[in-house]
This record gives sequence, C-alpha cells and structure tokens, in this order.
Amino acid sequence: MKVCIAEKPSVARDIAHVLGAGQRRDGYYEGNGYQVTWTFGHFCTLKEPHDYYEHWKYWRLEDLPILPPGFGIKLIDNAGVQKQFSVIEQLLQQCEEVINCGDAGQEGELIQRWVLLKARCTAPVKRLWISSLTDEAIRNGFAALRDSAQFDNLYAAGSARAIGDWLLGMNATRLFTKKFAQGKTVLSIGRVQTPTLAMIVQRQKEINAFVQEDYWELKTIYRDTEFTATIDRLKTLEKANRGLAYLQQHPFEVVSFERKEGKEGNPRLFDLTALQVEANKRYGYSADDTLKYIQNLYEKKMVTYPRVDTTYLSEDLHPKIPGILQDMTPYKTLVAPLLEQPIPKLKTVFDDKKVTDHHAIIPTGVYPSGLPPEEKRIYDLVARRFIAAFYPECRIANTTVLGKVGQVPFKATGKQIIEPGWKEVYANDAATKKEGEEEEKILPVFEAGESGPHTPRVHQGRTSPPKPFTEATLLRAMETAGKQVEDEEMRELLKDNGIGRPSTRANIIETLFRRKYIEKRKKNIYATQTGIDLVDTIQSELLKSPELTGQWERKLRQIEKGGYAMETFKEELVQMVTALVHEVKTAGYKVITVAPETPPETEKPAKSPRAKSASAPPDITSLSCPKCKAHPLKKGNTAYGCANYQQCGFKLPFEVLGKKLTDKQVADLVTKGKTSRIKGLQLPGGGEPVQARLLLNAQFEVVADL
Repeated sequence: MKVCIAEKPSVARDIAHVLGAGQRRDGYYEGNGYQVTWTFGHFCTLKEPHDYYEHWKYWRLEDLPILPPGFGIKLIDNAGVQKQFSVIEQLLQQCEEVINCGDAGQEGELIQRWVLLKARCTAPVKRLWISSLTDEAIRNGFAALRDSAQFDNLYAAGSARAIGDWLLGMNATRLFTKKFAQGKTVLSIGRVQTPTLAMIVQRQKEINAFVQEDYWELKTIYRDTEFTATIDRLKTLEKANRGLAYLQQHPFEVVSFERKEGKEGNPRLFDLTALQVEANKRYGYSADDTLKYIQNLYEKKMVTYPRVDTTYLSEDLHPKIPGILQDMTPYKTLVAPLLEQPIPKLKTVFDDKKVTDHHAIIPTGVYPSGLPPEEKRIYDLVARRFIAAFYPECRIANTTVLGKVGQVPFKATGKQIIEPGWKEVYANDAATKKEGEEEEKILPVFEAGESGPHTPRVHQGRTSPPKPFTEATLLRAMETAGKQVEDEEMRELLKDNGIGRPSTRANIIETLFRRKYIEKRKKNIYATQTGIDLVDTIQSELLKSPELTGQWERKLRQIEKGGYAMETFKEELVQMVTALVHEVKTAGYKVITVAPETPPETEKPAKSPRAKSASAPPDITSLSCPKCKAHPLKKGNTAYGCANYQQCGFKLPFEVLGKKLTDKQVADLVTKGKTSRIKGLQLPGGGEPVQARLLLNAQFEVVADL
C-alpha cells in the first residue's frame, strides 16, 4: 500500500479521485493500492523553552540567552490535530512507500517532513511536485514522482528559517519585554516583523518632521499649450511677480521640437507580491485577504500555485499556452486575436533561468464559475494579466517642446498612444494608469525658431510630505529591502535580498496590526506610539535594518539552492543573539507607551432590528455584473453598467418607472434578480401609480411584477 499525505482534506479528495481511491475511511481515502490522508497545515512545531528545561518557562533576564543544545519538534496541542496525526502514524507503520503531496514550496516541505519525522517514518518517500490541482496536473505529477532527497535543501532552508525565527523571537521578545515593558505588556520582536516596523516608523518620522512650504512657478500659454519654466522653484511671491513682469516684456520663442516614437512594454505576469500590490491598489484588499482569495482559486483548480516570487514561465509551458487561452471562454473576445497566429516565445515571459520551483501565477483554463465577488475580481486580475502578456506592445509617441521667454527656459511634454496594443485588454479600466503617469496629451506641431505672443502667469503650490505606506507600497518595500524601485528588471534582481517570503509577508503585516504597533487609517498605514517607542529602544542595526535582514534572507535562499550550510547560518544567529542580549542587558531604561486595549467583541451590544436597518448601504461597485458574471459594475451618470459594457451590454438605470432606486434595491436586483415590493411605480401608458416588485428578466431588462 502507498500512503499519500496532502496538506488539506480538499486536496486529498482531489488526489484520491484521480488515483481511484474512492472508499472513504476515518481520516483517509482508500482504493487502487493507495491510502490518501491529510494534515491541515502545521501539525508540528519547534519545542518551546520549557520543553527543554523547566526553569526556562519563566521570563527572567538572567536566563538569557536561551540556546538549546539541539532543536526538537512536538505535536501541536490540539485534539483534532492529535486525532488525525494518530491516523497518519498508523498508516505509515504498515505502508511500503510514502508520497509527500504537500504544497510544492518551502513551507509545504517543512510541514510534511516534520510529520514524517514525528511519526518515525522508515518507508521510502517520494515527492509529488505540481503547480496546479487540475486532474491532468495531478496525473502528470504522479507519472513523474521525484525522490524525496532532491528536496533536502528545501527542507534545510525551511528548518533554518524556523530555527532562526525561534532563536531571535524567543530571546529578543523576552529580552525587550523584561527590560523595557510595563506591567504585563509583551514587546514582540521578530526577524522580519521588526525591520518592517522600522521602515514604517522611519517613514512616520519623516512625515512628522516635514515642514510644508509655499512655492511659486512661472507658467505660460503659447498656442493653446501650457509651458512650465524649468528654473528652480521660487521661494517668495515677490520674486515670482518680478519674474512675471519680465515674461510680459518678451515674446515666447520655440527652441526645439522633438517627437520620439517608443513602446510601453507589456505588464509582467503576477508573482504573489505583485498580485497583492495590484489588489490593494484597485480594491483596497489587504495582503492577507488577497492571499486567501488566490489560495481558494488554486484549490478550486482555476489558477496555478500562488505562493511564488517569479514573474516568468518555464519554456516547456510555451506549447500549452494556446490551449489555456482557448479554454478561457469568458474572455473569448480578448483571446480571439491572439489565437489567429502562433503565440510568440517572448523572453519577458519564458525564461528557465528565472524559474526555480514554480512559475508565475496564471489561469489553468478551468471555467471560473460560482465564485464570490472577491475571488472573481482576483481571478480577473490574473486572467487579464495573462492575456495582456501576449498582446503586441503599446506604441506611443512622446513629444518634448523646449522654449524660452527672454532668458527664462520653458518646457512642455505630451504623450500620444499610436497603437494601444496590450492596453486594449484594459480598455474599460481606468485603474491601469500608473501613479504619477501623465494623461495622454497631444501637442500641436511646433517649429524651432518660431515666436509669438503668450500669456504668462504665476502658479502657487505647496510642498508635499512623504507619503505614508499603504499595504501595496509596504509589500514593495519588503520585497526590495526598502529600496524604492520602479524598474521591473531591477526589482527581480533585488528579490533575493527582500524581507520575508511572498507567502509570509501578509502574515507579518497582520502581526504588526495585531500587536498594535501599526494602525490603518483609510488605506494608509501609520506607526503607533508603541511602535515608534519600541523601534527607538532598539540600538542594534542588525535587528531593524531592512538591508541586513535581506542578507539573512539571501543566505536562506542559498541554503535552498545548496550554496550555504544550515549549520553556519545557525552559528551566526547564535552569535548575533548572544551579542544582542549582552548589549540590551547593559542598556539604560526607556519608557515605552502602551497602546490601549480594544474592548473584546463579546462586549458589543446585540444589534436590534432597528440598528440593522440603519447599517451602511451596500457598495454597488463591489458587485459583479449579473449578466456576464465576469466583471464588476461601474457607476455612470445615469446608470450602473458592466465594466465590460461594450461586449456585455448590461445596464441598470438609477431611475426605473419613475422611481429612483435605493442602493439596496439595486443590490437586490443584481444579486437576487428581484426587489421587495416598491410603492409609486408609474407604468407605461399613464394611470395611477402601482405597488410591485421589480425583476430582471431573461434578457436582463428591468420589468415590473404585479
């Protein structure tokens, strides 16, 4: 009998179906020579300090640093985990071979190896390594099982990461709590969370220290085109007015006119961080929520493995692309032009050197049916990005006009889209414009040397403080160890030195919120006073420097690739922790502000029926079009309509039969296909107003149901 261990019951069910193990037992499936069982995430964890020595249970400065002679694991204290583990343990004792079917990544490898270690497994182990959960992918994966030893370095990296987090977290949290905390407050320190907090605190201090200043610029209009003076901003209105008087005495003269054609490269395919960034920018989704939505889509077989940090595909996927596109029927209008000719093997998409364990996130071709609105939106982001990658580049023309008035130089720039190319995929989407990107502006043709009258003016502005982090910009900063990088190629190079892994960054941000070290106001993230005080007490740059933490991450990646010894990494961490303990024990005391406790949810009064009716109205633009079910609704001047209106055609007017609809009535029509009874509806042909329900008929038109 061969025992397969999956990471979740739903994945075990899919594997059992493909293998023909159709008999359901208590904690596993059986049949056709296979027993398919499962964990549900982490079953084992590293032992806690008191598991080594009883006196380490108590938090005392004199016991630090805590450095176990070796690191052991134990089963999580949970009845469900223990029951399922005993099932796995029994199956492993009598099998001839084990197939590790955990998620194909570092965390998945660690979860499974610890279970096998704890269960004292002696049978030979194979590894199922797949990038999607479609039946075809599972079948192909079982036809090409790999030897478990091929993934020993991956396991070593996962172990080193867990031990590193334990050593630093256990010691530093106890150290700072006993040295600086008041009362029962716990000051949490982490290998990734602390430098992330330090970045937010640093930005907060820059914002707090910023002094806003007025400035003045000289502008002028010549031939209906606005030009801006390219001199330094003027600090006083007096200087600006003197400049204006000077401009009024001289004509405008064109110095040069240059029009250059260029291309805007296609957007890269998504890795997890890029998807989280995009979802936060467009929909305000947190990194944690986006990870949940894309993980659900993966388990529903609609997208490939999501916890990835590459934006490339392996070259052997190239022949499969037309088939995936062909299966994406909700996007057939956009896909049709691509299928008219062979799919190009673009170096910006296919590159084996940029792909390690997994490729970028792409659709599998499975039809996206029955999805909640949030998952539908995330699927749409992935699908459109995949389609856009194979469209022609966007051709643009950039125009630069230099001029002068007397001795004052002026400049105007314009941009024109000649051929939209990949931008056609986002034709109805205003959110594709990058931050700070110019609107399309067509300039008239100028000739060098031409001159004429112009209309100068003074423009007053105010300097802007640095922008606070959003989850989108914080994720990017974690990915690049705090470096502000827009270029895609450079971003790829910096990923090895990023803070954390794509799959853990969302959890790190959530931990900082939970600890009340940071807070969110609208979309922006701010450090609390507790967070600021905590970072201010930390003198060690090693603990709070994004770059140094990025170097640890690089070493962990090198362990994964077999280029760095796990034992060396552990020794370096022990040295660091020992030095840190000595440094903080001898430091002076500082007071740390304690964030007030939020009242527990159980104390909230129960909602009365009246309170329910006063709840916030539904957000219509968060709903999906009821006709095509593939796009969100957008608000126009007189109606809500499908964001893909040109192809879909769905429209819902604000006013129907003389009655302005409430947001709830619109939401009911969209989600349920009908409203409750509405008074005062005026039917065609006149007559007395009537009371009736409104329905969406088969043609998705609104009609009255008397």
